[in-house]
Amino acid sequence: MPFFDVQKRLGVDLDRWMTIQSAEQPHKIPSRCHAFEKEWIECAHGIGSIRAEKECKIEFEDFRECLLRQKTMKRLHAIRRQREKLIKEGKYTPPPHHSGQEEPRS
Repeated sequence: MPFFDVQKRLGVDLDRWMTIQSAEQPHKIPSRCHAFEKEWIECAHGIGSIRAEKECKIEFEDFRECLLRQKTMKRLHAIRRQREKLIKEGKYTPPPHHSGQEEPRS
């Protein structure tokens, strides 16, 4: 037990903010994945971890994708590879403001 509990003195609960995104946030702004986490928690609540793993798989996958953005990053990487391929073949020339050649606006 700490001698001086900073969280209690300041009236904040950092542990709750870090573990559950749908908990009350400091500035009343919901987290990015609040809705997905809430759906997953509502689905999994009270049915046990084994059943929840099977029955709430879709909700968990949506929540996980929102947090990690793996599919999004994979798609962006594929788009970037295609763009670089087209530039190399000479079929696409990016606009000057994409390559940093345009003068800055005032």
